Amino acid sequence: MKVFESLAELPPLVGQELATSDWITVTQQQVNLFAEATGDHQWIHVDVERAKAGPFGAPIAHGFLTLSLLPRFFESALEIRGTRMGVNYGLNRVRFTAPVPVGSRLRATMKLLECLPIAGDGMQMTWLVTVQREGSDKPVCVAESLTRRYA
Repeated sequence: MKVFESLAELPPLVGQELATSDWITVTQQQVNLFAEATGDHQWIHVDVERAKAGPFGAPIAHGFLTLSLLPRFFESALEIRGTRMGVNYGLNRVRFTAPVPVGSRLRATMKLLECLPIAGDGMQMTWLVTVQREGSDKPVCVAESLTRRYA
């Protein structure tokens, strides 16, 4: 985990890859629960037997499930001390560049693209988050994530 003592440490680091998360294993239970929460019950995600005969040879995670793991990736990758809270502010761009078969291990790298001061002693940061699947050269998701932290 990369630790920053304050928000002031971040602006000089714009343009650099700053952190890599721990690995997370995507389970069929997670996929099923995500399907229940979102109403997306497409067979490539939840029908294990049919998915084995489908285009990916196994059930795959929803793209938005992969995206929803970003907070977990951030939590295991970096800590910004001297702040009282952080919030997700949105996304600029998201691409799901490869499937995530159930059982895959994923991790993310975070590159700081921009830091902007905001009211309330805060900082808005734009991060390029690249989610990798263990054993694959191609990322499974690439997203520009906006976060806000307040001192």
